[in-house]
Amino acid sequence: MFSTIRQAARARTMSLTTARTSPSNIMRIPGCRTIVTKKYTEEHEVVAFDDETGLGAVSITHHAQESLGDVVFVELPAVGTKVSKGDQIGAVESVKAASDIYAPVSGIVTEVNEALNSEPGLLNRSPEEKGWLCKIKLSAPEEINTLLTLESYKATWEA
Repeated sequence: MFSTIRQAARARTMSLTTARTSPSNIMRIPGCRTIVTKKYTEEHEVVAFDDETGLGAVSITHHAQESLGDVVFVELPAVGTKVSKGDQIGAVESVKAASDIYAPVSGIVTEVNEALNSEPGLLNRSPEEKGWLCKIKLSAPEEINTLLTLESYKATWEA
């Protein structure tokens, strides 16, 4: 009896496995992220691009925050600002230096991280996650392909 139950369970599991891996059965679920691509600039900005929403979350790299030291002030762009790749979109001031932030991609600023106004130290504690600066709706999503991979970015300052 148990062998019959085991065989039936295997048959159901195998058919579910086949159904899950079949490309014709892949569906997009609204609200779920698909692919997020992280790309870098030589100026130490990073953008995490979500291909489903077309949004890129801009932040500074971990290396940049280490070089700056303790961040004491962050200047953010205004929501609705239209930016082109390479435009200055803000600044970061630390106890060591001040540094401009440049748009890694072109588009419209849709959101800024207001938490940085009261807690600029987020850039030191979590520069690429909680310390993101702004989100840009890319006007030319293919621009993401012109940016550096992590390995290429590291090569610019490790050499």
